[in-house]
Amino acid sequence: MATPVLQVKNLTTRFRTEHGEVTAVDNVSFEVHAGETLAIVGESGSGKSVTSMSILGLIPSPPGRIEQGEILFEGQDLLQLDAEQMRRIRGDRIAMIFQDSMASLNPSITIGKQIAEPVQLHRHVPWSQAYERASDLLTRVQIPDAQSRLSAYPHLFSGGMRQRSMIAMALACEPRLIIADEPTTALDVTVQAQILDLLKDLTQKDQTAMILITHDLGVVARYADRVAVMYGGRIVEQGTARDIFEQPQHPYTQGLLASIPRIDSDPDQPLPAIEGMPPDLSALPPGCAFSPRCPRSSRDCDAARPALTRVKEGHSKACFNT
Repeated sequence: MATPVLQVKNLTTRFRTEHGEVTAVDNVSFEVHAGETLAIVGESGSGKSVTSMSILGLIPSPPGRIEQGEILFEGQDLLQLDAEQMRRIRGDRIAMIFQDSMASLNPSITIGKQIAEPVQLHRHVPWSQAYERASDLLTRVQIPDAQSRLSAYPHLFSGGMRQRSMIAMALACEPRLIIADEPTTALDVTVQAQILDLLKDLTQKDQTAMILITHDLGVVARYADRVAVMYGGRIVEQGTARDIFEQPQHPYTQGLLASIPRIDSDPDQPLPAIEGMPPDLSALPPGCAFSPRCPRSSRDCDAARPALTRVKEGHSKACFNT
């Protein structure tokens, strides 16, 4: 198999808070290949977004710090780069699509200028050429009458069009890796499907690696090639999308899947729910973080944290009792 575009190895990110030290990402490892979509799923507070911020070098210090690990992007450890070197990579070879397009786009600058700016900055081309590239990108992300839209401001666009503009901006410099953090949260389901279809098509055509951060397992089932399930800052299960959905091994994964509405389910029966609340990352138990909510919890779970162990090729779990 070809060398992954991104390899994250034993990444640990911590924050100092008034309530003590919080381990937001704990010994996380995964990889993403060209043309592949890796979905990182889990409840709010599981460490998904902090993982992406760690990759991009956007952890505020203080209070945060990356304590250990390697982030190998095309063989180069991003953690060894200084701030200026990381600025050259962000927006160029690694791009990010945020969930709130209205907050991410500058309301006082036209869409065309915002898309053209990274092209001029990273490719060192004349403004006219960068602006022409912006028009081509808007056409590529299926915004009608792209040339006239370049002079529009973000508030004149619908939510779906703003998100398409964010995708155009992410694609501006033909990145090798795109990180999409809940890119369709504020959109209705029809527009959501259009945006995700577009992203999947573009990444496959350009052989771009993509990390899709989401809590929506329906989106994962349709668009992801592989899945990493996070809980309490750790990856508790990892495998192909088919393995995760057809043969889930971790009780947390099983609970998430059981809570999805099914067309053949009894409408009079309530959906199963995972009892309890996500853990306080500043006061994690000594054993498995999921143990207080787990129907299969045992003494072993309370005493030690299970490591990721191989279920089969490409599929691993962190559980003593499955």
